[in-house]
Amino acid sequence: MHIMEGYLPVTHAVGWGIASGTILTYCVWSVGRSLRSRPQDKFLLAASSAYMFTLSALKLPSLTGSCSHPTGVGLGAVLFGWRPMVVSGFIVLLFQALLLAHGGLTTLGANLFAMGIAGAWVARGVYSLARTARLPFRVATFLAAALGDLATYVVTAAQLAWAFPDPAGGFVASFTKFLGVFAITQVPLAVAEGLLTVLVMNALMAYDRRELETLGVVPQGGTA
Repeated sequence: MHIMEGYLPVTHAVGWGIASGTILTYCVWSVGRSLRSRPQDKFLLAASSAYMFTLSALKLPSLTGSCSHPTGVGLGAVLFGWRPMVVSGFIVLLFQALLLAHGGLTTLGANLFAMGIAGAWVARGVYSLARTARLPFRVATFLAAALGDLATYVVTAAQLAWAFPDPAGGFVASFTKFLGVFAITQVPLAVAEGLLTVLVMNALMAYDRRELETLGVVPQGGTA
C-alpha cells in the first residue's frame, strides 16, 4: 500500500498532504484531550501502535511504486476509535519512511489518508455496525480488521488511478487494473489480518476484560 517516495505528481502529493494534515491536526487535538482525561490508556494505545508498525512493515511486492502488506489498523480502531489511529498512523508511516525506506515523505499524506484515515474509519464503522447488529464480538473484530485492511487498498488504488489514468479508459479502467493487481495479494492478507486481530483481542479479553469494558469495546458483565 505504501506509495513510494516521489511516485505521485507534485500536485497530488501536496493535495493529499493538505487533506491528511487537516484531519491529523483535529485528531491530535482530540486524542490529546482524551488522554488527559484517561492517561491510563497510553500503554494500550502504544501497544496497538506497535502492532500497526509491525504488521504494516511486512511488505510484499505488488504494483510498481507500491506494495502489499497487512495494515494493523483494525486493532486500535476497535479499541479506541478511528481518531487515535490517524495519529498513530502518521507516526508509524513517518518512522517507516525515515528508517525503513518504506513509503516516503512526499507520499506521506496519501499513505496516511489511505491507511490511517480511510482504513481506520472503515474498521471502526464496520465494528460499530456489526455490534449494533448483535454479531458476536469475534466476528465483529474479524470483519473490522479485514475490511479496514481492504478499504486501505481500495483508496490506494483510487489514488494511483487518479494520478495515472489509463490513456484509453481513464480513471475507471486504471482503477480496475490497480485493484485487480492488489487483490491477488491483499485479499488473503486481509483475511489473515482479521484472524490475527481476533487472536490478539482474545488474549486481551483473557488478560484484562475490565479494560475492554471500560473502553466500551464489550458490554460490562455481559457476553462478548
